[in-house]
Amino acid sequence: MRRVFLMVMAGTALAVLSACEAPAPEEAPPQQRPAAPVVAPPSVAPSEASAAFARYYAGVQQRLLTQGLLRTDGGGADTTITARTLVANFERIALNDEYVLRDGRFVAQETPAALRRWERPVRLQAHFGASVPQDQQEEDRARLARYAGRLADVTGHPIRAVGSGGNFHVLVLNRDEQRDAESLLRRIMPSIRATTIREITTLPRHEFCAVYAISNASAPHVYVTAIAFIRAEHPDLMRRSCLHEEVAQGLGLPNDSPQARPSIFNDDEEFALLTPHDEFLLTMLYDPRLTPGMTAADARPVVQRIAEGLVGGPS
Repeated sequence: MRRVFLMVMAGTALAVLSACEAPAPEEAPPQQRPAAPVVAPPSVAPSEASAAFARYYAGVQQRLLTQGLLRTDGGGADTTITARTLVANFERIALNDEYVLRDGRFVAQETPAALRRWERPVRLQAHFGASVPQDQQEEDRARLARYAGRLADVTGHPIRAVGSGGNFHVLVLNRDEQRDAESLLRRIMPSIRATTIREITTLPRHEFCAVYAISNASAPHVYVTAIAFIRAEHPDLMRRSCLHEEVAQGLGLPNDSPQARPSIFNDDEEFALLTPHDEFLLTMLYDPRLTPGMTAADARPVVQRIAEGLVGGPS
């Protein structure tokens, strides 16, 4: 299970896009970016809790694979993509939120929302806990760089991986480092609110990963920064799956849909990695004929034309 949180900045106040509550103090963009990648405080050895997490996720991955899930083939003859399904899936995934903020906690509740995306270049920066071996860090950085290039090709938007000065931060931490991540989070976002720190540092075991995307009040539908959290205890395929989904959702596809197939934007875990269907959604999201702030009613006829151009007709 994964979480996606979309938030709006109002000076030093921030709220979930679809929340009805008054804004509360929250994150502000960092005034000075770190000169080098920031890592979590070092840990001598994983605790029993972290080791138990690793065993748990290894078991989860094995069960999913045994059930024929976590597919990496991107779909096939059993997953036909039509313009009609693309339009329906885009509306459900791009124009709805999955969570709202209620009484200081994020609560699952699908809510209509306007179109949101990045307008400035996206700079993906990885931050690793000391528990992550150097060779794993290098592999993850290489994967992030390749994925950034793929996303840039698909969206036509500037997206790249960087070693410092990032605005989309990807945290890879084990359970011990997750609990102690407050100082790391404050370095990335100096004005981060206690609510968000608590959400990240206490995210329960059944939540595989999460992403938090943030906008300014002056342009509430344009993202300016994001944090993705991925568990270091994940086995390889689940780790890659979290990377693919959280970064893609942090670009402006915040919701999941049980009807979306073949797609990672579906909590059934059938597909592990970004699919051709998902690439279509990202291409649509960053099409210049769409603009941030569009409602579903505004976007629908444009989305229809884009989808028909991508897959050739309305059938």
